Amino acid sequence: MALDDADRELVESELGREPTRAEAALFENLWSEHCAYRSSRRLLTAFDSEGEQVVVGPGDDAAVVAVPTPAGDDEASEADDGEGSETNDGEGSETDDGQASGTNDDEASETYLTFGIESHNHPSYVDPVDGAATGVGGIVRDTMSMGAYPIALLDALYFGDFDADHSRYLFEGVVEGISHYGNSIGVPTVGGSVAFHEDYEGNPLVNVACVGLTDADRLVTADAKRPGNRLVLVGNATGRDGLGGASFASEDLDEDAETEDRPAVQVGDPYAEKRLIECNEALLDEDLVVAARDLGAAGLGGAASEMVAKGGLGAEIDLGAVHQREPNMNATEILLAESQERMCYEVAPDDVERVRALADRFDLGCSVIGEVTAADAFVCTFDGETVVEADAEFLGDGAPANDLERAAPPEPERALPDVGVAEAVETLLASPNTASKEWVYRQYDHEVGVRTATRPGDDAAVLALREADCGLALAAGSEPNWTAAAPYEGARAVAVETATNLAAKGAEPLAAVDCLNGGNPEDPETYGGFAAAVDGLADACAALDLPVVGGNVSLYNDSESGPIPPTPTLAAVGTRPDADAPPAAASGDGTLVVVGDPVLGGDAEPRLGGSEYLAQFGGSDRFPAPPAEPRATVDAVREAVAADHVRAAHDASHGGLLVTLAEMVTPDAGVSVAFDDPNPLARAVSERAGRVVVETTAPDALEASVPADVPTARLGTTDETGRFEVGVGAETLTYDAAEIADLRATIERELA
Repeated sequence: MALDDADRELVESELGREPTRAEAALFENLWSEHCAYRSSRRLLTAFDSEGEQVVVGPGDDAAVVAVPTPAGDDEASEADDGEGSETNDGEGSETDDGQASGTNDDEASETYLTFGIESHNHPSYVDPVDGAATGVGGIVRDTMSMGAYPIALLDALYFGDFDADHSRYLFEGVVEGISHYGNSIGVPTVGGSVAFHEDYEGNPLVNVACVGLTDADRLVTADAKRPGNRLVLVGNATGRDGLGGASFASEDLDEDAETEDRPAVQVGDPYAEKRLIECNEALLDEDLVVAARDLGAAGLGGAASEMVAKGGLGAEIDLGAVHQREPNMNATEILLAESQERMCYEVAPDDVERVRALADRFDLGCSVIGEVTAADAFVCTFDGETVVEADAEFLGDGAPANDLERAAPPEPERALPDVGVAEAVETLLASPNTASKEWVYRQYDHEVGVRTATRPGDDAAVLALREADCGLALAAGSEPNWTAAAPYEGARAVAVETATNLAAKGAEPLAAVDCLNGGNPEDPETYGGFAAAVDGLADACAALDLPVVGGNVSLYNDSESGPIPPTPTLAAVGTRPDADAPPAAASGDGTLVVVGDPVLGGDAEPRLGGSEYLAQFGGSDRFPAPPAEPRATVDAVREAVAADHVRAAHDASHGGLLVTLAEMVTPDAGVSVAFDDPNPLARAVSERAGRVVVETTAPDALEASVPADVPTARLGTTDETGRFEVGVGAETLTYDAAEIADLRATIERELA
């Protein structure tokens, strides 16, 4: 690890001396791209993160949003003013003999959701199992640090060409890591996405989101509150794993990364994490936590310095007091190791022994490592010597933002392939991008916690949120074909599709978090594409009235094979009156109506840019722009699918209407549709975002319920034959449900 020359000069000017070895390493990690967002900080101002439901926005370990009170609930508790609940001021709370104290209020506290997302891209390339597993562990601890209990995980995964052996190795390892860790800690993985694209060959992406449940009384934030309070480290012992992880995540991967960078990858222990989750709950029950921070990037140095900087305070820390699992660790190793399953708590002096007792109950280590001070200095000592002494705010916010050059991507010309209908249909159904992902999600325990009402494989997961008497819908993903073809419009489409996924399950979007993945920002074309994707996502979320309440940025996702496509993963949550959402699979008794498609509505020409059709057969075209007013479409879909006559609803996106309709077929439900001239195949495979296919027994009523400015068109009918009959121009093809399932079993078949 080495601080570069320009940063070293700035640090020396601030300190008035040369930094110590530990200081230089701490600055190098905290000022890395991964921690300081030096190349993206200015871009992030484009996002709107405000809303009456937002309790804690960007800047903490996770965002916090209030769940809307169900309509007609006269006993709803009054919402707060958006500043968050009053937290323990650290005077020393009274605790009982170990029984959970809870609250004595007669009224239930308002229900809050925590929401966060993280990337673990570089570690998952070096060690796919541990890299992905510790990504799950980190986002779960981000949830815990807000005073929340984790209730659901979503994963958005991106790999190189599925036919490449190394891509499959990474794919299988990442899925194993996520399933092992999530299943072991008892948090269900309920949704997400998987995409394959050749430009991820040397740099896969592993993005994981977590939703937690808390309330106004249990909410905790990361800002330190009171001088004299103790800083207590609870969890696993500190080792040498993960050293320099933040700086490692801020540089391109080279061809030797799998061996040379292995020490930068953390090693997880899900069973310790489960004990830490339960210990955290016990600490919250007894009101022992004043502030909290997960130990993630930059380890103890990052967590402790950020806590006191947020509170405008300082800290004195004895690194030698940290419980360790390896002998002869030096100050820098203790300060920056990213060993997993550790939390840093601010605790009132009178409560320290109770915290220690609870940690012991759950067989976790516990160290009092220092205290909060009134001064704004972050001071660390080791063996009686001061090894770090710097302004806490300067450590966290002193890194200057980069002013980088951008180059706009070229506009594609139209050059479409000439492909037969049967070849197009069977190739698209069998493509790994549009094929069934059951091989992935069946390895996840998606029902632990007994909340999951709509399981993986649908447009969005739906959970029963009994605490707020409503259903919670969750969706996450991106589409690299879209953003590679048109970064701005493609990112807009990602946001529209994610919101449409929620609407197809009858949910109103509540909030979103993003994971903005890009290549080396020092390359103008790469940075130009990334910046355009950020702007597109921000503009679409604003148009959707969807506040982006938190997120993560991951740059330098380059390798010997080149940069990744700009990949703006968006994860969103929404609420519906209950957990009984319409399924994506057809019932076999209705008419199929597409809502939100201007092509079939006669208002636009089909465009194929960014489609899986072009990815499979070559060619180019402009990207189909999503709706200019997407909120109108989302609201129309959400209201339409709430009707009693609706039997099924399925978002239409990857693979176009052709794949969407095939996915609705079951052994008991057949689909019969026709695409007419002009350009019938293009109409079937175009991937315009913002469309939903609805199966209804009352098509006239459905069409009448949709506003005039949202187009609708009838596609065909369903029956009980279990066959997929699709007419494309003059040609009609028929497949039974077993043939469809066999075509779509590509991943299962190849990995068996």
